[in-house]
Amino acid sequence: MNQTASASASAATLADQLGEHFSRFSYAGLTADTRKAVKRLLLDYIGVAVSGSQTGSGKIARAFADVTGGHAEATLIGGTGRVPAMQAAFANAISSHSVELDDIDVLALFHFSPPVYSAALATAEQKGASGKDLLVALAAGCEMMERLSKAANNSLRNRGFHTTPTCGVFGATVAAATLQKLTADQIVSALGLAGASSGGLMEMYGPSMQKRFNPGPAARNGVTAATIAGLGFTGASTIFDGERGFLAAFTDKNDPQQLVAGLNDDYQLDIEFKPYSCARPIHNAIDCALEIRRKHSPDLDRVRSIEMARHPEWAHYHQNKRPQTYHEAQVSLPYSVAVALTDGQALFAQYNNARLPEPMLLRLSDLVNIVPDASLPRGVSCRMTMTMEDGTQHMSQVDYPKGSIQNPMNDDELRAKFDSLVHPVLGAGRATEIAAMVQNIEDIADVGQLMQLASMPAGH
Repeated sequence: MNQTASASASAATLADQLGEHFSRFSYAGLTADTRKAVKRLLLDYIGVAVSGSQTGSGKIARAFADVTGGHAEATLIGGTGRVPAMQAAFANAISSHSVELDDIDVLALFHFSPPVYSAALATAEQKGASGKDLLVALAAGCEMMERLSKAANNSLRNRGFHTTPTCGVFGATVAAATLQKLTADQIVSALGLAGASSGGLMEMYGPSMQKRFNPGPAARNGVTAATIAGLGFTGASTIFDGERGFLAAFTDKNDPQQLVAGLNDDYQLDIEFKPYSCARPIHNAIDCALEIRRKHSPDLDRVRSIEMARHPEWAHYHQNKRPQTYHEAQVSLPYSVAVALTDGQALFAQYNNARLPEPMLLRLSDLVNIVPDASLPRGVSCRMTMTMEDGTQHMSQVDYPKGSIQNPMNDDELRAKFDSLVHPVLGAGRATEIAAMVQNIEDIADVGQLMQLASMPAGH
């Protein structure tokens, strides 16, 4: 921040300060760690979106984007057509959230990529932006989203709001605004307009596709807010700190300074990845089950009980023992533990409607008892105690699941995940091309080249 802006910062709203901050973003200003983080997530996002585009929810989202028509501006991932950027952002966000393998933040409260990456890629393709421009937008959008979540949570989540869309629309807006080269004042207006369309409820668990839908409007509305602000439409600069602003409306407790803390310092993006096809707070429980399976090879017919201690922050979530659809199974801790014990993995194939009535899975799910334990060190921590018929007990505690910052997936593991998702849809050759282009995204003159590779080959 320059001296003049710094002198007036005390009078500036939070959005004013953020608008100035993000308007100065440049490729040269990104740290090596940030570049690496957003590139790793770019590969992961494309793989997850390609796979998700072939699910029921992904297909419907693509069909919706097709039937609404409009200018051919951006690619539908896993599809064959091009649609307006707003519609591509909408459909691709839903696809990328449809197999429960999208990234996560360290507190397991939200997913960066469905809103931010979907909006950024659609806008980049619309504008003919370069790979360097894309990386700048991705970094800016992710930072905006994480800052707002830190300011609003856990109160936002506990009041029943879904963080991915409620905070994600602001990240999507900043990403799109960066690619559209908006001024600081225009970014402030775009943030205000994003606030007008922020929303998303945690009433999304069940047999329906409800959860898949949530990031779609956030990505679309982010592109909308940035575009209309660029045309001169003004928005409220008090959107975060006003008497009826975002924090007042969505939270009971908040920390507004998290939005602007360390604006002059390098920002550390903490992005985690998912090796299992289910809600992230369940991954600790899966890791517990896999460790017990690996170390003790228990006879599953002789298991008497399974106690899963969870921190009180999460103990009352994900308790459904009898999911009726794979959508429900992916947010069921008992089912996830059961399938990890039987199969030794928890990928999308394990969350299959045909698997749900299997007798062993039903038996093990029924044995899982979730108990709150405030002594656990983290909100997502789990401690599993398996008791056998003879009284033998096997125990495992996991505080940092696989894919976390402390227990990361390396580049080879991320590539293996990507290949497993893309090969069945686009083929091994196309997967190799996409991975190579992502690796060298800084050298790409037009992001449209990458997006074309993520569409279905001709003849499909």
